Amino acid sequence: MWMQVFTLLLLWASRVTKTTADTRRQCTELLPLDLLSFVLERDTSRVVPGVQVKQSAGVKGVQFLSPDTSMSFPASQLLVNCDLFPKEFSIVATVKVNRITQKRDEYIFSLVGPTKAERSSVEDQEDVLGGKNEEFISEDEQRAKRNETKRDEKSGGIVLGLKLSRNGLHFVFKGHGKSTEHWSLKGIHLTPNQWHTLVVVIGLHHMKLIVDCNSPLEIVPSRAFPSDLILQGSRFHIGSRGRWKGLFSGLMRQLVLVSNSDASHQICPSSDPQLAALSVPPLLLDLPVRRRQNDRHATSFGTAGRLSVGLERPCSESLRGQLWFNPLKKGLYVCDGSAWITVLADNKRLDYVLEHQVLITSSETHDIEVFQIPGMGLMAAMAQRSSASGSAVYLWTHLGFQLYQNISTHGALAWKHFQIGKKAYLVVSNSGTGTNKSLDSEPDTDFSVIYKWSKRRKRFVRFQTLQTYCARDWEAFTINEQTYLAVANHRMGNNNHTINSVIYKWNRSTKSFEVHQTLITSGAYDWEYFRVGPYHFLVVANAFDGMTTSLDSVIYVWIDGRFQVFQKIKTFCATDWEMFQIGSRVFLVVANGHRLQGNGPSQYTINSTIYELDMSARLFVRFQDIVTYSAVDWEFFRLGEEYFLVVANSYNGESYSLNSILYRWQGYEGFVPVHWLPTIGCSDWEFFSSNGDSFLIYSSAKAPLSKVFKLKTY
Repeated sequence: MWMQVFTLLLLWASRVTKTTADTRRQCTELLPLDLLSFVLERDTSRVVPGVQVKQSAGVKGVQFLSPDTSMSFPASQLLVNCDLFPKEFSIVATVKVNRITQKRDEYIFSLVGPTKAERSSVEDQEDVLGGKNEEFISEDEQRAKRNETKRDEKSGGIVLGLKLSRNGLHFVFKGHGKSTEHWSLKGIHLTPNQWHTLVVVIGLHHMKLIVDCNSPLEIVPSRAFPSDLILQGSRFHIGSRGRWKGLFSGLMRQLVLVSNSDASHQICPSSDPQLAALSVPPLLLDLPVRRRQNDRHATSFGTAGRLSVGLERPCSESLRGQLWFNPLKKGLYVCDGSAWITVLADNKRLDYVLEHQVLITSSETHDIEVFQIPGMGLMAAMAQRSSASGSAVYLWTHLGFQLYQNISTHGALAWKHFQIGKKAYLVVSNSGTGTNKSLDSEPDTDFSVIYKWSKRRKRFVRFQTLQTYCARDWEAFTINEQTYLAVANHRMGNNNHTINSVIYKWNRSTKSFEVHQTLITSGAYDWEYFRVGPYHFLVVANAFDGMTTSLDSVIYVWIDGRFQVFQKIKTFCATDWEMFQIGSRVFLVVANGHRLQGNGPSQYTINSTIYELDMSARLFVRFQDIVTYSAVDWEFFRLGEEYFLVVANSYNGESYSLNSILYRWQGYEGFVPVHWLPTIGCSDWEFFSSNGDSFLIYSSAKAPLSKVFKLKTY
């Protein structure tokens, strides 16, 4: 009976532990955390106890005199809204090392768990329930446990830390099973009494060290870094592990924690690699030279030529002429007495991609259109499948996209935003029967609707209805100050795919769109308008003719007021065209959905192709093939001087849960994959920017959700 009760207690404890672990949040999206500034700047009126500022080789650093509590703080004060230490991170430290004796270890920093006295009663209960019963522990084990308890009462155990010894650099952490693990880089050469900047990069399965921006040293340990290091009750100790033993004897100038990033990219290369800076405490920067009132030879810029380094710096009249280098933005600024003026600024570079928002929608979404409305800001129209709930327009706020307006649609497949003068419009592709259908209208006819933005009502209101046939896409463009709309009619009925798609022209007199030209298309899926020099082009994605997906998609050129055939390109269920330019080079990329010939099986894993315009031959020629999985969209965007393509992979023949892939332009190599983004039935990608930040949003045609990803740059 007693054993049954004991077993039930153990099972209950394991369930409690599992439930708790499932709700713990990983520390992920963090800015660089300046650990040294955090302790030195808490009271700017004096130097904190336990340290003194010293200068060596003209550079200031702090010397640790004792493991004072002022050099320690709870982890929760910096790592907020999360429970688990980051799985991947970097440490940037600038130190001057003394000669270390043979048996001495010196901690640059440590994260120490709570002492036994500090643990909560809940944790004590979990320890009792999850541990061994005293009756089943040997006498030796009990003696060892009592000794461990005495040590814990004085100081908690190491959660993780970085220490130096005579043999090398050691990263220590609490491993699986609560045993202490050591990842060591031995034989590194740190010249005593000289400054060195160390970047330690920790990943799940590797450790990398960069000293003074030189080539990295790397090890691949046999055991992975744990992803479940609990922060609760732990404290950071700077320059020690909270004890005299292990106190750092050298000087420290910089100590920064960077989550989810290799920080070496942010500080290297450097003109002064031994002092490469990410964030240096203001206390350790050179003091500005202030002009004396009676000094006639002093310049009007008393601080001219002085340079401060860090993430945030005030600009005031006393700092006029001061230079500031922001290592995160790699920008150089000068203070004009009130604000920082940019002298040099580095372009943004993509570092990594973070999930920013999961947007639950009323139904599956086929397309997203992101646009700006003056006086309102950034908005997004989503073409949603359900006719019952219709589609929605969202407004971008500091919380992400928020529902702004519902619009009645019927099997909506696409939205397009355009402007005529200062007036804004939206046109939707309806593919299902709606209430607008008249009794005497043609069978299998749909009605797509143009909406106009009302400044008074701050809503989109119905403006004009156009007859379409399972319209898959709208494209808006202007030629010679005339506005046009092109609709991609996909099919008439279930079998007739070779039909007319229509180009409409805006009639300024009647203030409505009228038919301008019709073009024969086969299961048209997308139109893309682009311009090269004085020439206007329109390319259609032909997807299916009723028998095969192996079709010619057609590029048209504008001649004498109408579009005429320019070039035909063989495609396979073409679903999207995207035009982009890199320098003077012009490209078109097609999204191929699948191969289907007669009654044979479909092939979903096929090449999508990038074509480049050959100016001399006046033709688009094949440039690069990229393997895709029933691709339905490409999105091109630029960050700084880097160029990217992201593909919407929707289906591989077995599953809709696939990685959609982000590619970066590598010049001669073309586009290479750099990020894999998990998606479900991905149907569209849109890139947008807000307040200096860059984002991607995707829609799902198989789940009632869309996701926003934030592009972290450096």
